[in-house]
Amino acid sequence: MDVLRVEKLKAFYIMESAGEERAVKAVNDVSLTVRENEVLGIAGESGCGKSTLLKSLLGSIRPPLRHMGGRVTYLHRDREMDILSLPKEERQKLMWQHISYVPQGSLSVLNPVRRIGDTFRSFVGAHLDIQKDPDRFESLVRSHLQDLGLPVDTLKAYPHQLSGGMRQRVTIALATILKPRLILADEPSTALDVVVQRGVIQLLRDIQTEQHNTIVMVTHDMAIHANISDRVAIMYAGRIIEEAPVERIFAKPLHPYTQYLIGSLPRIGDKSYRLSAPGTPPSLADLPPGCAFHPRCPNAESICRREIPSLSLAGRDHRVACFLAAKEDADVGSSEALGSQ
Repeated sequence: MDVLRVEKLKAFYIMESAGEERAVKAVNDVSLTVRENEVLGIAGESGCGKSTLLKSLLGSIRPPLRHMGGRVTYLHRDREMDILSLPKEERQKLMWQHISYVPQGSLSVLNPVRRIGDTFRSFVGAHLDIQKDPDRFESLVRSHLQDLGLPVDTLKAYPHQLSGGMRQRVTIALATILKPRLILADEPSTALDVVVQRGVIQLLRDIQTEQHNTIVMVTHDMAIHANISDRVAIMYAGRIIEEAPVERIFAKPLHPYTQYLIGSLPRIGDKSYRLSAPGTPPSLADLPPGCAFHPRCPNAESICRREIPSLSLAGRDHRVACFLAAKEDADVGSSEALGSQ
């Protein structure tokens, strides 16, 4: 069952300079489906449009970001709601109880001059009538913190009295206390050391398992995706260029860019030199013609320089936007057909 459908979504930053407008194509013709009770990972280099895609799924589009086309449809019971065309009041009703958000930095959520307990009180109070039953509120918060392995004494602390990892756990606790159906997490473990990262990511996975909700998680760290994601979508220059179950992405990446991403990961006992993609990503304000990866691709052909490849099925639940991968699949299919004769 689908939770969210994204169809041909375009969201550009419209920048003005010297009286002229230029478009930064951060999300450029993106289509994907988010399914019930899964963790969908969004991966790619910094600046490829991952965080802007998450903002668009949330309906949080403010200047200079503009919605240039496409739909983001949230499916709830028998209703299909286009998040980007919903009135602000209706979109706010969806937030937190249905769709919640875990931002990159906990300090952007936690008020530095308020105790954590007061933040929970104002947050929950905005969605539930806690005045009628304050004891129920206290029980709800304490139970939720205990379920997540957080000390109840955390409620008495100010944000600056907590470590970075603890602040991020509190932010996740806030985002999940109302048991939302869909959680959008933007680099939830950024700026944390590796051990703390692992704890934060495991916390998200535990919540997903317990609450049976869906997570869309943005992170450039492929190792995190290997540990938590069920499916992974790879972004490059504002587009999804490959999407597959996590095991298949790591075992048989088809797009040259994905191959570089996977190939650059360190492996235990392997001391060989790891190769990363040559060159640098293109400017989203000045994309090359054709496939945006062709200037960095060692196998690029003339068609790659002329045309933009569509995201096409390349196997069970595996899509890729690459002329070379499509050609390779066709060659394999022809060989198999000849072999069966």
